[in-house]
Amino acid sequence: MNAVLEAVRRERDAILDGLFRFLALPSVSALSVHKADVDRTAAFLADALREAGFADARVEPTAGHPLVVASSVVDPLLPTVLFYGHYDVQPVDPEDRWTTPPFAPAIRDGRIYARGASDDKGPVWMHLAVFRAYRDAWGRLPLNVKVLIEGEEEIGSPHLEPYLAAHRHELAADAVLISDTTMLGPDRPAITVGLRGLAALEVRVRGPKSDLHSGLYGGIVHNPLQALVRLLATLHDADGRVAVPGFYDDVRPLPPSERAEIAALAPAADALRAELGVPALFGEAGFTPLERNWARPTLELNGLFGGFQGEGIKTVIPAEAGAKLSARLVPDQDPERILDLVEDHLRRHAPPGVVLDLRRFDAGRPYLAPADHPAIRAAARALEAAFGRPAAFIRMGGSIPIVEPFRRHLGAPIVLMGLGLTTDNIHAPDEHFDLAIFDRGLEAIVRAYAELADALAPAAGQTGADR
Repeated sequence: MNAVLEAVRRERDAILDGLFRFLALPSVSALSVHKADVDRTAAFLADALREAGFADARVEPTAGHPLVVASSVVDPLLPTVLFYGHYDVQPVDPEDRWTTPPFAPAIRDGRIYARGASDDKGPVWMHLAVFRAYRDAWGRLPLNVKVLIEGEEEIGSPHLEPYLAAHRHELAADAVLISDTTMLGPDRPAITVGLRGLAALEVRVRGPKSDLHSGLYGGIVHNPLQALVRLLATLHDADGRVAVPGFYDDVRPLPPSERAEIAALAPAADALRAELGVPALFGEAGFTPLERNWARPTLELNGLFGGFQGEGIKTVIPAEAGAKLSARLVPDQDPERILDLVEDHLRRHAPPGVVLDLRRFDAGRPYLAPADHPAIRAAARALEAAFGRPAAFIRMGGSIPIVEPFRRHLGAPIVLMGLGLTTDNIHAPDEHFDLAIFDRGLEAIVRAYAELADALAPAAGQTGADR
C-alpha cells in the first residue's frame, strides 16, 4: 500500500489536471440543451477508465442519459466491490452569483471551485485516480472492482433501476462503495448509515383562460396565486409539523440510544444558526435540529411560480400559478403512499373557482444500514488511518434514490464513505471541494480498497466476481 500511496502523491498535479478537465464538461442532466455535453462526459470517463486499466470500459446507452460501465477481475476467488458514482451535475442558476464561471474550475483559498467539484465529480475522479495508482504501483487492484457511473442521479436516476434489474448478475458484488455523502467536518470523517427517501411533485392552480387586467376583473374571479398560497398554507401547522393526515403513520421512532449518539455529534444550535445565516432555527417541535435533519420526515416548498416576475409592476391576475414540493422520508415511509396522501390533502383543500393539476416527479425509498457490517467497518478504518480520527456513523438528511434499489437487487451492503462537506455549497453557486480533504481522501480511498479486500475475503467464496 505504501507504493500506491506514494504513486498518488507523486501524481497529484496530474490527478488535479484530469479533474479540472472533467469539471469543465457541463454535464447538466436536467437541461436538454446539455444532452451532447452529457454524452461527451460519459465518453471522457470511459476513456479515463481504460487508461486506469479497465480494458472493457464502455458507454451504455439508456432511454435517457448513458451509463459508464467497467470491470477489472483480478481473480474470481477474490472479493468484489462495485464502485458507484454519478457524472451529471445540477444546473448552475443563478449564474451571476458565481465568483468564477461554474465550468471554469479555479482554486481559491485551498478549495476547488466548480459545479460538481463536491457532488460528485471530485470524489468520482479520486476513485479513478486510485485505480490508476494501484495499476502503476502494484500492477493490479487488491480485489475485483466493477464500476457503474451514471448520468441521471441529479434527476432521480429514472433509468438506472431497470438496468440494475436486467444486469444484476453482471453487477454482482460483495459490497457497493459510494462516495456521494458528506463528513461531519474537515477533520471529522464519517460513514453514512442512513439516508432519507424522496418524493416530489408539482401542483398547478388554473383559473381564467388567460391573464386578466386586475382592475377590470379584480374581485370577479379567484386569483390562482391567492388560491395557491391558501392551499400551500394548509400543509403545515404553525410549529412546522406536516399537517397532512397519515403523513407520520409509518415513521420509525428513534431509539433512545441513537438519540444519545446524535446528541453527542450535534453542533451547538447557535453555531448552526450562525453558519446558516438565519435569525432562528425552525422545525418540528420535540426534536433537535440534527434529529429533524437525519431521522424525521419533511415536506418542503422548492419553488413558486405564476404572474409577473419582471422589474417594476404589472397589474395582472395570472391565468395559473404553481409550486414544486418535495418530501424527505425516513424508514418505513413509502414514497408512493406519501404522494397519495399529499395529493389527497391538496384536492380536499383546493379553493373554489380554480382547477388543480398534480404531477409526480422523483421518488426514492429511505435507507438504513447496520453499522457493524465488516465492509462498513473496513471503510471506517481507512478513514481513521487517513484523517487521524475515528469515523463517526451518521445519517444524512439528503437522498441518493438508487441506494435502496442497490440493496434490493444486488443483496450487498452499501458503504457510504463520504468526502464532501455540508458547507461545500452543493447545488448552489460557488460549489467547492477542500484540497486538504482531496489529499487525505485519496489516501483514505487507497486504504479502503485494501481494507475491503481483507474484510470481505471470507465471503468471496459465496459471492465472488461472477456471482
